Amino acid sequence: MTTDLTDPVAHDSGLFGRPIFEDPEARALSRVGVVDVGSNSVRLVVFDGAARSPAYFYNEKIMCALGAGLAQTGRLNPEGRKRALAAIARFQRLAQGMRLYGVTAVATAAVREAEDGPDFCEEVRRETGVHIHIIDGQEEARLSAQGVLLGWPGAYGLVCDIGGSSMELAEITDGEVGRRVTSSLGPLKLRDVKGGKKGRKAFINATLDKLHEEMGQQKNRLFLVGGSWRAIARVDMHRRGYPLHVLHEYRMSASAVQKTANFIKERDLTELRQECGISASRMDLVPLAIEVLKGVLRRFKPRDIAISSYGIREGMLYEQMPDHVRSRDPLIEACRFAEAKDARLPGFGRSLYKFILPLFKTANEDKKRLLKAACLLHDVNWRAHPDYRAETCFDTTTQANLGGLRHSERVFIGLSLLHRYRNRREGTRFEDIYELIDDKAKKEAEVLGKAMRFGAMLWMQNREDMGELYWRPKKRELHLKLPPATGALYGEVAEARFMSLCRALEATPKVKIGK
Repeated sequence: MTTDLTDPVAHDSGLFGRPIFEDPEARALSRVGVVDVGSNSVRLVVFDGAARSPAYFYNEKIMCALGAGLAQTGRLNPEGRKRALAAIARFQRLAQGMRLYGVTAVATAAVREAEDGPDFCEEVRRETGVHIHIIDGQEEARLSAQGVLLGWPGAYGLVCDIGGSSMELAEITDGEVGRRVTSSLGPLKLRDVKGGKKGRKAFINATLDKLHEEMGQQKNRLFLVGGSWRAIARVDMHRRGYPLHVLHEYRMSASAVQKTANFIKERDLTELRQECGISASRMDLVPLAIEVLKGVLRRFKPRDIAISSYGIREGMLYEQMPDHVRSRDPLIEACRFAEAKDARLPGFGRSLYKFILPLFKTANEDKKRLLKAACLLHDVNWRAHPDYRAETCFDTTTQANLGGLRHSERVFIGLSLLHRYRNRREGTRFEDIYELIDDKAKKEAEVLGKAMRFGAMLWMQNREDMGELYWRPKKRELHLKLPPATGALYGEVAEARFMSLCRALEATPKVKIGK
């Protein structure tokens, strides 16, 4: 597909600027492969799709526990080393099958600290051709923080990345990475601390005191990166009966963490991990990780806590992005890419957004980006069976890999797209998820959905002639003005959908066709 630069839709000089997925520098980011050789797991991720908000084309993890026993022996776990070598050999063969030019491989705490770490990297190079770059703790912290910035452009706060053998902290302010430190607070390391629970607590406290001294006050948002933190979040969701099982942007409070810590103590770990879908090797580390998390919260007292599914691997992708790609909104770019790939009439979403915007006169910039995202996505699920299209839209949107989107915003967009294909939201399997937004937001989503449902009836190649909506809330009047060319499209079905929109607004319809 090519972009016609003479097309005003291609330029899109409005709120969000021109799409970037056809930019040559952005296209160079297609099919980027990353191998992360961690202390606990070895993972291959292949990114593809919208350059600023890529999808996970392939994602595979092997729990190798390379760092197990490192404190006693000074060497990598022999069994873990064998498994890691086999995993990387598999990943290299997969990369060849995907026609990747190569993969970028990095190793973190276990390999950099083990005396046989360089020998392991040489063995991997000799056996597979993959060159592993051993990065230090400062670089690991920086890349993890950049991963957070991939999902939260312009974010500020403290990034806390926990691996098997280390824990890193990095400060981010206005989209830039600042101070950063590394420590030995990984759960695999904590297993080897002498003195039992008392000795471990003293070690954690002493280490955190030093980290706090180096990082200073950090009372903004705490971003949690790493598998152990995500496992804790899964347990917290289970404890709360939280209805949306999306870890990215999940929020916790300090009191919730304490309740979940108590919950873990009271439960059988085998049963709990099965209920939460957590691997046995990961669940074994959760009680140790939550001890660290409670200490971090006591020292830094963040105003809130956000789970980030993006970390070092996403940070490596962010590293390759030019500045003009980094500066874009990941939500809007992902939605644009989806529209270009899957919609029946790519570009119509922009015209639909312009058409429905008068209904939301008081919308701020945050709300406008949600309206834009919904309009871009309004037609991407058209291939779904008509009887299930509304639910497919909701399901897909609320669980999609989208950055820069709070859970409440996911539900708002999902509900608007459900109303794009269905008048009523009652009677679906998602009603408990609706409760993540308030009644006002539900009503706004309904109005947006019904406006898109009507606007889609005015589907034309000459999209500037759709017509205009005028909303007069004080008089409760919704005016529709259609030019003659579009008036022919205002048939029985279109009229019924316009009336449905008026009912949602509790408005009197006023329709004018012609000059």
